[in-house]
Amino acid sequence: MLNVLQLARVDINLLVLFHVVLEEGHVGRAAERLRLTSSAVSHGLARLRRLLDDPLFLRTPKGIVPTARALALRAPVGEILSLVLGVLHTAAPFDPATSSRRFVIGAPDAVLASAASTLLEHIGAAAPRVDLGLVHLMPQQHERTKGKPWAACFDQIEQREIDVALLPVREVPPRFEAHWLYDEDFVVAMKKGHAFARSPTEISFCAAKHLLVASGGDPHGFVDEVLGKRGRTRRVALTVPSFAMALEYVAHSDLLAALPRRFARRHAARFGLALAELPFKRKADSIQVVTTRAAMLDAGVAWLVGTLVRLFAARNG
Repeated sequence: MLNVLQLARVDINLLVLFHVVLEEGHVGRAAERLRLTSSAVSHGLARLRRLLDDPLFLRTPKGIVPTARALALRAPVGEILSLVLGVLHTAAPFDPATSSRRFVIGAPDAVLASAASTLLEHIGAAAPRVDLGLVHLMPQQHERTKGKPWAACFDQIEQREIDVALLPVREVPPRFEAHWLYDEDFVVAMKKGHAFARSPTEISFCAAKHLLVASGGDPHGFVDEVLGKRGRTRRVALTVPSFAMALEYVAHSDLLAALPRRFARRHAARFGLALAELPFKRKADSIQVVTTRAAMLDAGVAWLVGTLVRLFAARNG
């Protein structure tokens, strides 16, 4: 049974304060972000410590360090705050025909190129006053070895920096919701007349010079992982931070680049590119629209997700 008296003792602002202090790792910076004094933040933490019977943050020469209990509370407190925001958003009915909201969508640039034009065309007709912000997302190379290349993107969604993300993921954490849009595989792109087009073998592929799209400049991607398992290597002569930049460099060099098929086909003619299949088999990526379960309580976000699902279902059909 719900203990109303116990809940009445809890000020939700204390959870907001806890969340910000945990993110900032510093009482002073948290106070600035919350527009409070450091003393007010310290008093709030003291109240929360008494409620939770845990010190939550320990002072060290390098600043404050969260306790194990504080770290364990990070996800549930974040989910609670997201749910509260979702409930508050439901107070204002969403009508796409009259709404002037702005939604922020994050995705790798190749996915944005596949989705943006179709979405803009639809929104221009169905929701003429709704605005969009597009944010370029890239996997974190240092998290790739842990199998969590998109962890930072999930954080951005949870913190409502972006409303939804279009990501090549198969599974999402339990507090998130994902809906399949389409499957995407990769092809080899090169300038027309490249020698690889005449002999698209694994040997000639490894002998060529390559371009790799990597936001952090790390010259190691999924192609290198596949080749490594087959006892082969390649030379990555150039890394660039986006697929859009890759088109220009490939078109004016002897570099090969593995690019998403839809993206490559869309731009091949304009840049004078030839396309070939990868010289090895690789499972296609599942592109999904992702947001938090709490955000789906917001009628506007739910509309945006549903719109994306319907648009790509029509394209896939």
